[in-house]
Parts: sequence; structure tokens; C-alpha cells
Amino acid sequence: MKIYTRTGDAGQTSLQNGQRVAKDDARISAYGTLDELNSLVGLIASEKNLDPEIKNELTKIQVFIFDCSTDVAVPDKKEADYLISKEATIWLENLIDKHSKSLSVLHNFILPGGSKTSAQLHLARTITRRAERMMVGFQKEGKVNPHALSFINRLSDYFFVVARYINHKEDIPETIYSKNN
Repeated sequence: MKIYTRTGDAGQTSLQNGQRVAKDDARISAYGTLDELNSLVGLIASEKNLDPEIKNELTKIQVFIFDCSTDVAVPDKKEADYLISKEATIWLENLIDKHSKSLSVLHNFILPGGSKTSAQLHLARTITRRAERMMVGFQKEGKVNPHALSFINRLSDYFFVVARYINHKEDIPETIYSKNN
């Protein structure tokens, strides 16, 4: 099978239900952003010194991101056919709580960074937020799995906490934001 089809050469593509839409359609932009996020998560998971537990979490998150993309790609899906359920969000919340236990409470904003992996997780957080904004945007135009939206919202929190957790484990201090005077 060839990887190219030539069916998108004029700026159109197909949703999973066969409907043809412009490649800049809000739904296409949203699942394209989720694909971008998934690639970044794969890059982070490939870090050689990454804690195996975090690597396993990231690999499972990649599957959930694919599931979210599938839910986003089908505008007329029945709720029973959605792939992401509230259990995925609960799983993330449990991980956030677990990783947060060893972290100090924040009273200020912190600058994204620290270790390379932590900085990449902060980037993943911002891409997740962009995907969420896009999903909210097309939610007004058509159906979106509310559990996928909750999962993506919580996923950005997970990336934030794990970025902090990794810096904590590597004894890298957080840089507190202070206004530039």
C-alpha cells in the first residue's frame, strides 16, 4: 500500500465518517495538534535516563491521545462509541496526586525548564492546552466527547506536575517567576 493517496492535494481531507472537509477545518486542526502532542510525548518517553514508571505512564498516555484523536475525528459518533471515558481522567488524577506528594506547594509561578525532560514536559503542557482550546472551539459547531475534553484538560496538569516531579527527583531547583523591573 502506498503512503500517499493524492486525495488531499487540493486542500481537502476526509473525516473518519468519510465527510470531506478543508484541511484547516477546526476538527482537523484539533486532531493534528493531538498528533503533534503525541509525537512530543514519544520523544520524551525515549529519553534514556527517564524513570521507567514515568516512561510507562507516557506510553499509556500516547494510547489515550490516539483515542482522543479518534473521538475528535468523528463528528457524529454516538456517546457509547467514544473511546475515552471518565476512567482515563480518573487514572490521570491519581497519577497527579501520587507525583504531587513529594512536591512543595507552589505560591508563585515558575518558569518552565530545569532538566531537558522537564522542559519538554512543559512544552507538552502548552501543546495540550492548545489542543484543548481547539476542541472547545469546535465543540460549539459539533459534538465532542466530553470525557476527551476532560482528559485533555487534566493531561496538561499531569505534564506540569511530572515536569516538577522530575526536577525534584534530579535535585534541580525551580526558578520562581518574578516581574522584570
